[in-house]
Order: sequence, then C-alpha cells, then structure tokens
Amino acid sequence: MARDRSLYRCAECGASFAQWAGQCTACQAWNSLVEQTAAPAVRGGARQPATGWSGERSVVRLREARAGAPARLATGSSELDRVLGGGLVPGSVVLLGGDPGIGKSTLLLQTLARLADSVPVLYASGEESAGQIAARAQRLQLGDADLPLLIDARLEAILDAAADCQVLVVDSIQTLFAESVASAAGSVSQVRECAARLTRMAKTHGISVLIAGHVTKDGALAGPRVLEHIVDTVLYFEGDSTSPYRIVRAFKNRFGSVNELGVFAMTETGLREVSNPSAIFLTRHPRPVAGSVVMATLEGTRPLLLEVQALVESSPLGTPRRLTLGMDGSRLAMLLAVLHRHAGVALFDQDVYVNLVGGIKVTETATDLPVLLAALSSLRNRPLPADLLSFGEVGLAGEVRPVRGGQERLGEAAKLGFKRAVVGKLNAPRKAIPGLEVLALEHLGEIGDVFAQLVD
Repeated sequence: MARDRSLYRCAECGASFAQWAGQCTACQAWNSLVEQTAAPAVRGGARQPATGWSGERSVVRLREARAGAPARLATGSSELDRVLGGGLVPGSVVLLGGDPGIGKSTLLLQTLARLADSVPVLYASGEESAGQIAARAQRLQLGDADLPLLIDARLEAILDAAADCQVLVVDSIQTLFAESVASAAGSVSQVRECAARLTRMAKTHGISVLIAGHVTKDGALAGPRVLEHIVDTVLYFEGDSTSPYRIVRAFKNRFGSVNELGVFAMTETGLREVSNPSAIFLTRHPRPVAGSVVMATLEGTRPLLLEVQALVESSPLGTPRRLTLGMDGSRLAMLLAVLHRHAGVALFDQDVYVNLVGGIKVTETATDLPVLLAALSSLRNRPLPADLLSFGEVGLAGEVRPVRGGQERLGEAAKLGFKRAVVGKLNAPRKAIPGLEVLALEHLGEIGDVFAQLVD
C-alpha cells in the first residue's frame, strides 16, 4: 500500500512546498508552514473546456455584456443594509469576521429570523447544537421564528440542504470540512475548498450566503488570504468588550462602497440599531475640560462626530511616550514634529496620549488638526469651547490640506448644534452655513492665533 504523501502549506497565502522551511518564500511569512496530507492526483481525466458559473462558455465580449444595478433583498436592518450597500445581492457571498463573543452569531441569527417569513432560508451550524441555538433564540425573543436549522459540519450535507433556499448562513467556515479533502477542518486546504464550493453554489443558484469567520489573535481572519479574495464582501465586527456598542465595517464590497459602517448596541434581547451614532460617541462634560475637541470623520457616506482626547504631561523618561487609541501611533509622532517645526510648540520632553472616545478606529487623515488642537489645549491647560468642531489633514510642510466630504461634515455639525469649526482653507464652504462660524487655516503656523481666539 502506497503511503500518503505529505506537503507543507503556508497558512497565510496557501502556497505549498515539498519540505518544511522556517519562512514561506511566496509571502515571506515566518513559521507559517503546516504539514498536510496531499490529496491523491486524478489521472486519465480529459481536460474540460473553460466555462462560467452557469456551465456555459465564459468568454463574452464587453460590448455585449449588460450592466445594471443588482436586485437586492432587504435584511430588515437599516444599519446592516447600509454596510452591504443596500441589502443582500442574490448570488453574493458575505464573510463576517470578529472576535469571539462579539456578536457574529447573534447578528446572523437575528437577520435570518427576519427573512424567514418572506424567503426560504437555512441556518447551518457546525459549532453549536440545536439546543444551544434555541437557547440563544429564546434570549433574543426569536423562539417562535419558523427558521430551518441544519446541525452538520459536512460541506456536502450543507450544499444538498441549501439547494432550494434563497439565503444561507454558515457558522462558521473554520468548522466545515469537505470529504474530498484529506485534512482536518480549519486547515488551509479545507477552508479554501469549502469557500470555493460555497461560492460556486451561490453563483450558480443565485443564493445569498452569509459566512461567519474566526479571527486570529492579531485580528485578521483565520485561514488563507485567498478566503477574502474568493468572497464578494468582507465585514468586520469591531468593538470593545466592555462597551455595549458594536460596529460592523465593510473592508471589501463588490456591490457597494468600502469603509461603510453600521452601529449597533448589544442589549439583553440582542443587537439593536443605533440610528444616530454621533450622539453616543460624544461625551457631554459637566464643565469645560482641557485636551478635548470634537472631530468630524466620514465613514463611507456617513458623517460621524467623535470626541478626541489628548493628555500632555511632563515625561520622567529620556524618551517620551507616544500612545494612541483609535488612530495610528506613528502618525502622532509625525504630527508633533510638524507642530514643533512650523508652530514653534515643543513637546519633545512631554508624554502625549491620544484617545478616540467610543472604541472606534479612524484611519483617515482628517484627525490631524483635531489631535493637534487637543494636544495644544492640554499643554496649556486651556479648555476649548464645547461647541467647537474640527477636521483637516496636516502635511509635512505645515500646510493644512482639505479632506473629502467637507460640506457633509459641516452640515452634520450644524445639525447637532455646533457653533464653530476649525478646518482647512479649501474645506471652508463657499456659502455660509446658518449658525456655524468657520475658521479656516491655510498653514499650521496660524494655529496659535486661532487657539488664542477660541479660548479668549
């Protein structure tokens, strides 16, 4: 009897090698090669012609292809529909990742229970028993939902049961295994094969598939990177375990915009939509405090107001600390150097801590100007006005650059009662906004004069 041949596959990129090595030569990841049993080669098979998802010839001419807005199925949750781009698209595959216990299964169960009354659905779970899912449904007040459950981790059983449904939930992709693949569930080969066959079924039969995915300790989706390339939409569940608020953010969406987010609140009866997220992220202090300013960020198409807090304190260390929560720490060091060079404010002997209240992470550069205003307020121990808003990008030459969506940000601020705004000169509105005074900065050298005007 011939022995099974072993190969080593990279857990990061999926590349395979005949021998183990400390570093993957394809993606340069260290200690990522995992030993697996190679599947037996299939001999004597004739080469099949290239076909599309429907089984027909896949080569078409671009001028003959018809483009149109895809029909969408509303999930019953306006926040989830916003992240998806308007709802579920038939034949689409959505991957939802997040930390353990953050609410992935809760969101999927609530969504499928709402859809069960209108379209054929199926909830397939390889992690929990029917009793565990029923207990969660009772807690979410969904015990009376007519929701079909399939408790099986075999991919073939799920594909057979989902042939007649319109929406399929798989919880989770790391627990599935295909009987044709000779490796354990959760391995690179199994995750890739299961995702590929689920995607093929979705495209062929027009089924919307929602897949829950585990994440690693670094916060990335577990499994090969090809998993994110196969699916149509990648959503991440974010939030602090000590906070009741959860954020669903789109990192990839073939049917909508990326960086769109939906805000939910975790309650005893499940996830509840937050229609006005700016209100929950803004803290109303009983009295003015130094080091606090409100910024306007744009997440997808939604303006969002957040409180930026900064604490500047004399450092007892030779190398001062630079600590950030919610933004890039290396960008803070760069901003402080620009502030010293172009505004004459030296913080080289000060510890600087910056926090974006609410646990939300912001990657856009509009945080630059609010962070510097908050740091200047903390350094001089002079509170900024509570009705002040700011946003803007700061360049290395000290120029204050415009950011996209300036009019939408200012409109959201005026709607929430803010009276003053500090922005870049090119973001200043051409037409005055009633009730909102806009102070425009062209260069960071003007920040001292603007700050003195605000605190007087």
